[in-house]
Amino acid sequence: MRVEIWGDIVCPWCYVGKARFEKGLAAFDHRDRVEVVYRSYELDAERPRGETSSVIDVLAKVYGCTPEEARAKEEHVAAGARGDGLPYLTEGRDHGNTFDVHRLLHLAKARGRQRELLDVVYRTNFAEQRSVFDHEVLAALAVEAGLDGAEARAVLADEQAYAADVRADEREAAELGARGVPFFVVDRRYGLSGGQPPELFTEVLEKAWQSRPAEGADTPGARG
Repeated sequence: MRVEIWGDIVCPWCYVGKARFEKGLAAFDHRDRVEVVYRSYELDAERPRGETSSVIDVLAKVYGCTPEEARAKEEHVAAGARGDGLPYLTEGRDHGNTFDVHRLLHLAKARGRQRELLDVVYRTNFAEQRSVFDHEVLAALAVEAGLDGAEARAVLADEQAYAADVRADEREAAELGARGVPFFVVDRRYGLSGGQPPELFTEVLEKAWQSRPAEGADTPGARG
């Protein structure tokens, strides 16, 4: 059984949702029979690549609020993340175009290290004052995740490398009706969005397992 998770590394609820899904998966009896694939989704695709702003400034602009109100929103999200055992910095983080990060995640997928890279990228973005929008930082994270540094740098230097894969993921998300992330698709038959509690993920996994179609049957699309 396959679970596909669309998300963006600047999305705090994707960070939280991944952790909650993994807790839900750990409680699922057939977890060893589940393949998890992470797919690309850009929350700020129109932002020029290489241009960054502080998270507080971005939130203030998006929500039309003051910096103080934006900080309060970040503290609210941080409390949720910390409640799930995730480190979270509310200050000193930046925000930018994530296309290159997603391209590198597709390289990691091809090399069997996608989850490892996603983990270190999330940790760096939300818990450390290092910018994942810096190619040298990204290359270092790739090495930390078990990838070849030279190959990672070559992918980052070539704007077309894995670009089609990112765009294909984004088109597929639109076709499946995703209006935001995180977006979880279980066995192409059940869809969930948002940072749901672990128990709900376990419940949906069990439901999908019990209702699997006969081998070779069609599985047309995800439903809520």
